Amino acid sequence: MARKNTDAVPAGNPPTEEQVVEYLRRTPDFLLRHPDVAVTLSPPSRWPDQDGVVDMQAFMIEHLKAEVERLKMAAEHIIHTTRVNMAIQNRTHQAVIALLAAPALADLAVVVGDALPGLLAVDAAVLCLETGGEGVLPAALRGLEPGSVDRLLGGRARTCALNDEMPGDPAVFGDASAQIRSSAMVRLAPGGDAPAGLLALGSRQGQTFHTGQGTDLLTFLAGVAENCIRRFLT
Repeated sequence: MARKNTDAVPAGNPPTEEQVVEYLRRTPDFLLRHPDVAVTLSPPSRWPDQDGVVDMQAFMIEHLKAEVERLKMAAEHIIHTTRVNMAIQNRTHQAVIALLAAPALADLAVVVGDALPGLLAVDAAVLCLETGGEGVLPAALRGLEPGSVDRLLGGRARTCALNDEMPGDPAVFGDASAQIRSSAMVRLAPGGDAPAGLLALGSRQGQTFHTGQGTDLLTFLAGVAENCIRRFLT
């Protein structure tokens, strides 16, 4: 049941000035509960009372200053966030160009391991495929046992796993796993005869990747890697 608003003014029957004054005297905390109303008022610059002088304009100016400061901080936050997002997007575009320039699978693994860390501002990047140890793999490509991708991502339905404060998995990062404190792993499903795999990024700084973080650029980068692998293996 809706609460009845006792402060509402009946349509066509506005209160008199005397009624307004009487109400405000009976409700001394009205402006505290409704500070936005004070901003719309046009009080005298000085209002004498029994205790001296109360400057209502000073109150309004302080309120407006606080509001301007709040809006300024919000605008600065938006500008900073936009610049960071643009920088990440530009880094991702450069990484995509580097992946597309690889002429073979071995070169693709080298680009991931050598170029992506600098382009994406991380400490490690690894390309992994579930080869089961069969055949000779390029040195820069890490082989995983079948089923490893589902295990690492926490299920077949998951395409990405972000770990904020967790050591790197040795099966993925090898000897560098002890130095990894935060990681991102994205499923690679090239299709056809190509095995499933992972594109993994690792950082020595905790909280570099965290749950709730946007993954659209990361999955886009993984999609490019998938297409490259499919092209090389089919």
